[in-house]
Amino acid sequence: MPKTEEAKIIGRQLLRSSSSVGANYRAACRARSQAEFHAKLSIVVEEADESVFWMEILVEAEVVKPNELDYLSDEANQILKIAAASRKTVSAKKY
Repeated sequence: MPKTEEAKIIGRQLLRSSSSVGANYRAACRARSQAEFHAKLSIVVEEADESVFWMEILVEAEVVKPNELDYLSDEANQILKIAAASRKTVSAKKY
């Protein structure tokens, strides 16, 4: 990341949302009920989506080149899809 103020601000937001994905997934794995699991997984989906958003902003604001985030964006989108599909499966079981 460049040392610009813009990069620092967006980078901090990306760091917060992406670390929240891991923390909330861990909390979901320790859930005491299916309802709690669903709630935590919903946060994972929201934070993963926000992480993708901040990566898109970095590219659109021309802070980084698109190819510099291709791999991370792809990984984030895969995590988002997996978490969303898992949440859908839990919802179908009518916790």
